Amino acid sequence: MRTVRGKRMAAIGVTGAVALFVAACGEAPDSANEGGDAVAKDFKACMVTDTGGVEDRSFNASAWQGMNAAVEAEPAVEVHVKESGSEADYETNLTGFINEGCDLIVAVGGLMGEALTTVAADYPDQRFAIVDAYLPDSPNVFSMEFNTAQSSFLAGYLAAGHSKTGKVATYGGLKIPPVTIFMDGFAEGVAYYNETKDADVEVLGWNPETQNGSFADSFEDSGKGKSLTENFVSQGADIIFPVAGKTGMGTPTVTQGDDALDSIWVDLDGCESAAEYCEEFLTTSEKNIPDAVSEAILAARDGGPTDGHTVGTLENGGVSLSTLREDIDPELAAEIETVKEAIISGDIEIKSEVQPVAS
Repeated sequence: MRTVRGKRMAAIGVTGAVALFVAACGEAPDSANEGGDAVAKDFKACMVTDTGGVEDRSFNASAWQGMNAAVEAEPAVEVHVKESGSEADYETNLTGFINEGCDLIVAVGGLMGEALTTVAADYPDQRFAIVDAYLPDSPNVFSMEFNTAQSSFLAGYLAAGHSKTGKVATYGGLKIPPVTIFMDGFAEGVAYYNETKDADVEVLGWNPETQNGSFADSFEDSGKGKSLTENFVSQGADIIFPVAGKTGMGTPTVTQGDDALDSIWVDLDGCESAAEYCEEFLTTSEKNIPDAVSEAILAARDGGPTDGHTVGTLENGGVSLSTLREDIDPELAAEIETVKEAIISGDIEIKSEVQPVAS
């Protein structure tokens, strides 16, 4: 057990949406949050998860939180979910919800882009939305993207400044842009720390120049996440940044056994989504999926445009670092706030080529 940790210090650009972690992130119901019995339901919002399901404590869980937040904001909304066991389930789940009369169908994850493009073309009168992809040629799809290179740049700077061994590491679930954008930002943040501090902190697991690195090839295999983490630790890394959904849960199981090791979580504040490991996380590189999904549902219910494109950034609160752990040096925390403002102003330019651009 760690002897110091468990309390958190002032937040660096924390979004309010993650304060409430919906209990429904447990077993996924066939239909959720019926709301008050006296409230007539007039809008049916349905969500198709990527693999990992609503219990992944990461991007699926955060989208499900957003679905339920829409019900909290407007009890006339009802929400339903179908979980994808594999990529082969995407089209089946999407069309299944069409047949069930959903007013809006939310696809979670960039991997679903191809399947949704096909289904949206076949059903042009059906409203859809997608998280982590932009489908400009689908006029009935509302797209939500997040520039997590920005928040992950801050996470990389933090890791470099907090590391005692001079080695930090990252790995991904799959080699796809919504994953590698985190890894790019993290590596660039470490490089910026090295440049400004005349340091030589090394990043294991990802090379942003060659776009090669370590991947579990799964968002569901925590055993593989544990194995990758143990390998990085054997090479001297003391801070690990998994970008791998449920696979990433293998990392805090390793760091929990050694006070010299730490991790940084992604997507949804680890101290909310994986509270039993809160002391292991220095912070979380968050993307505010809950607010984006909730707002998309409410806008669709109000008859808003069927298409559209939003990009979450540090400036608009769509991405952020969660509250920093109590033992982070206050001087380092202040530097991170300065770096954040420099990213927003454009004084620091992040190079990742997979950053989304607002249309």
